Amino acid sequence: MIIVGVGAGPQMLTAQAAQAVAQARLIYGSERSIDLVKRHIDPGCVVRVIEDYKKLHDLPEDAVVLSTGDPMLSGLGYLKGRVIPGISSLQVACARLKISQLKVVPITVHGRSLDPDAIAFELRRGKCVFLLTDDSTDLQSLCQYLESQGLHREVATLTDLGYPEERIDRSNTTCPPRAPGLSCVLIGEF
Repeated sequence: MIIVGVGAGPQMLTAQAAQAVAQARLIYGSERSIDLVKRHIDPGCVVRVIEDYKKLHDLPEDAVVLSTGDPMLSGLGYLKGRVIPGISSLQVACARLKISQLKVVPITVHGRSLDPDAIAFELRRGKCVFLLTDDSTDLQSLCQYLESQGLHREVATLTDLGYPEERIDRSNTTCPPRAPGLSCVLIGEF
């Protein structure tokens, strides 16, 4: 199996990933990931939308599995097989805000519970925290907690990275910007 990172948005597919997609005979991916690579898919390739992520371990060895962004950043890199990285939302966010990735600690809360103490710990160490969030993430409460801990910091929310509707909003923990749906949030001194 080959797990291919398709990038965070349009035109963020690497040449190596495009080649793997073009050579594939069987592709599995989300509708979004398939859409990002459709111009590279051979007409004779069988393409299937993933309906049950728990069954991905049972796919045939010759399957190519598409993962949005980079499979090793909250993606499908945990699957057995070769991984071809993609351009991640972390890379794009750091480039847009001109923040060194060496300063950033990524934490995903997309589909997971938020640990305010872990975020506060990293901020106290002088790091910026990169969060992958979803609709259940309560950024307002997190920022209130950080303020109560004396951790007044800048906050940037980034949505639809790489798409024409890309949006970046900046504020701080006193009055954080909204982080709708699947968003990237950077908190720190930048």
